[in-house]
Amino acid sequence: MSIQFRDAALAPLEPVRAEVPDGTIIGVIGDQPDALSALARLAAGALRPSTGEVRAAPPARLVGPADPLNLAPAATLVLEHPLALQDAVVRARSSIGIERLRRHGASILIISHDQNLLASLCDEVWWLNGGRLETRGDPRITLDAYNRHVNSQLRQWAASISEPLAPSMRRGDGRAEIVSLETLDAGGNATVQWQSGEPVAVRVGVKFTQPVEDPVVGIMIRTRIGFEVFGTNTELERLKLGPVEGGARIAVTFRFPCGLCPQQYTLTAASHDPDGVWHDWLEDAVAFSVTDTRYTAGVANLRATAELERL
Repeated sequence: MSIQFRDAALAPLEPVRAEVPDGTIIGVIGDQPDALSALARLAAGALRPSTGEVRAAPPARLVGPADPLNLAPAATLVLEHPLALQDAVVRARSSIGIERLRRHGASILIISHDQNLLASLCDEVWWLNGGRLETRGDPRITLDAYNRHVNSQLRQWAASISEPLAPSMRRGDGRAEIVSLETLDAGGNATVQWQSGEPVAVRVGVKFTQPVEDPVVGIMIRTRIGFEVFGTNTELERLKLGPVEGGARIAVTFRFPCGLCPQQYTLTAASHDPDGVWHDWLEDAVAFSVTDTRYTAGVANLRATAELERL
């Protein structure tokens, strides 16, 4: 007998009408822990719904993240973050054990944020958005929809964060001072997160304390471990800034498409003479991250496509 949710609800879980057929592994992902937990406990019979009905074949077993990983035969198996505390060997063995239970006809529900696990093991993935079953279906399609949602939430959060200047090193003769350094999104808004593939910008604010004949302003992007990814300056971009007088303030904006892979980066900025004498140099002054709706490896996101030719 499958696990059947017949408009079953238990706050904050809203009514769910869905089924986990016999011999099927269903994965569940979402951003409301209490709703995920309610779904797991309803499926295992540990709690009763406030409205609706849940039917499942006995014996039903619920395995939580701190419970012994019991994969003995059962008609209904509910796993709530089962491998979160396990090492690689246990995880590999458990995946085999879960697949074996599925082949013997068990109805299996896996609550997890491990997307690789869900994509590799599950026949279908459900996405709980808050307490509502937002969508269900093919694991890759559902996970892509979930990741787009997460990315949207992160971008809203990132737009509300102000990253202060906190250089790991500062040096220069003081003829100019970098007073602001901002990473901007496609709309020109300050943010600590870029979306891979979108147009972005870096804006450097400089105050000159003394006259400078021919100042150059530049930036350098590095990975979190110090690998230099991209650098440029106004001299390379053929933008002449001087001469400037003492007391003058300028802002230089560098615009480019974000061709970076998702990870953490730092931004260095400097004002200097053409011969390299620094006015102000801020090493790794701000940190920012890059996200994408799909996984890419490395640093440079080349937006590759793939095509098949049968020979």
